[in-house]
Amino acid sequence: MYSTLLLERTDTLATITLNRPEKRNAISAQMIGELQTALDEIEKSHVRVVIVTGAGKAFCAGMDLEMLAAIAQQTAHENQEDSRRMARMFRRIWSFPRPLIAAVNGHALAGGCGIATLCDFTIAVPEAKFGYTEVKIGFLPAIVSVFLTRQIGDKRARDLLLTGRLIEAQEAKEMGLVNEIVAPEKLMERAHELSELLISASPSSVARAKRLLTTAEAAGIDADLERAVLENARIRCTPDFKEGLASFLEKRKPVWKGDH
Repeated sequence: MYSTLLLERTDTLATITLNRPEKRNAISAQMIGELQTALDEIEKSHVRVVIVTGAGKAFCAGMDLEMLAAIAQQTAHENQEDSRRMARMFRRIWSFPRPLIAAVNGHALAGGCGIATLCDFTIAVPEAKFGYTEVKIGFLPAIVSVFLTRQIGDKRARDLLLTGRLIEAQEAKEMGLVNEIVAPEKLMERAHELSELLISASPSSVARAKRLLTTAEAAGIDADLERAVLENARIRCTPDFKEGLASFLEKRKPVWKGDH
């Protein structure tokens, strides 16, 4: 049923493994759709907790190169719809009614960093790196900024979003993006321990607590997401986006023009 991820389930626990190791689990349009479908399937079941991890050495390297290349050929309307799909995926992860645990087994970049840090709990290996690298290719971390400023504060969000720098797992933990750092061989064991702790609690209480936490922010999130979607679509029409994308695909240094 799924070609970009694996879904394993017991009565109470589901594990979603992003499964494009040859592409460092990069996000494709198909992966966005399959992740939504998997979460829908899980929500209809009796599963109490979800673990999200990556196959191979990376957690998720961000948007797929082929998807990036296709963006350059899209119309303004297609760009808006594409941005909305990404926004819906992030919002779904943020507001999912069951606890989500990200077991970050390697680098989590751009959109992949969003997936990792929007889960309720983020456990990472020491070697993992995190970063919102969009500005380096003339893109805009618009959608994730809506959640990130609320998660780690305005000053720290500006640091990450404006520089596009990568940070080590320890710095990510100090910023509040990561809950725990564990050795690679202990990563899934720790994720399962945390799952058991969550499963031992009242399912009604956990569900209501999650709903309380998300509904308080939902109206503001939705309004900000709509603005972010429009900004995300607009930047795709700029000379810097086209140059950033071309230089990235051609593996050369970009020559920025700025807005004209």
